[in-house]
Amino acid sequence: MIELVLTAAGSQRVRFAISPLEEVLGAVRTLLGVRTHPAHLPWLSGAPAVDVPELAAVLSARHYITEFLSPPPDGPETTAAAQLRAVRATPPSQVALELGMVDADLSLLPADPATARDLLADQLETVWHTLLAPEWPRLRELLAADIAFRTRQLGSGGIAAMFAELHPRVRLAGTSVLIDIHARERLEIDSRGLLLIPAVFAWPGVGVVTVPPWQISVLYPARGVASLWTSEVALPEALAEVLGRTRALLLAALDRPAATTELARRCGLAPATVSAHLTALRGAGLLASERRGHRVLYRRTELGDALLAGKL
Repeated sequence: MIELVLTAAGSQRVRFAISPLEEVLGAVRTLLGVRTHPAHLPWLSGAPAVDVPELAAVLSARHYITEFLSPPPDGPETTAAAQLRAVRATPPSQVALELGMVDADLSLLPADPATARDLLADQLETVWHTLLAPEWPRLRELLAADIAFRTRQLGSGGIAAMFAELHPRVRLAGTSVLIDIHARERLEIDSRGLLLIPAVFAWPGVGVVTVPPWQISVLYPARGVASLWTSEVALPEALAEVLGRTRALLLAALDRPAATTELARRCGLAPATVSAHLTALRGAGLLASERRGHRVLYRRTELGDALLAGKL
């Protein structure tokens, strides 16, 4: 059990961020079979091979796989390029410390920590461009939708309501966040606050970053992962007779918040067509929209849910 104490010194601040490199690490571990879940099998069946033996050796560990390979991101708009720069800037002493904690055979790695760091960074970049960059728009939309959902929870019900639904192994007890994993630590969250990082390839587990000097972070599975790799949306035929096929399809597709581009891909429609119909559905009170950075996410309202469920 890990206990993260929310002290009174400004550390009650909770913020969310997206980590492209965390998805890289998770994708490689999925390929290696270290962490595989049926939700990722459709992706796994079509994933190209990557030749990164040194990185694979580090990621074959069962309990600890370093923090410097996925440095805590700045926020929801953090890019892979920015994180890769941070990896390459990690002090060799920190690299040596963390690699020494990895429970795997690292004999393939160069003995010099700076050389090992640069080699691993190059392999991370290779995996990013080969495996993740082509899929990143749909992953990012799902992660942004999760953050939007959690932020609404935080605003409406407070921190207790948000943690109550974050993950079965995470709970708030008084002023402490308790994470039920195979580790025993009690840490006070400093003035940087607690960083929450939704992840696709973390599903269905939870992880914690506690190694200094990195910001204390909790990695948790994002909502909607089970349907991420399936693009087919069932058309509600009865509703289509009332709204029209395209608008009924879009309403059904919004089982989680999504942006125009993701909906266009999932429904096989042109983005301009999707945009026009979303505007109409929002005007009718069936959808609401929220801006997240450069993207606008759409979600069904209670009226939209009721209409789709046939309760009107």
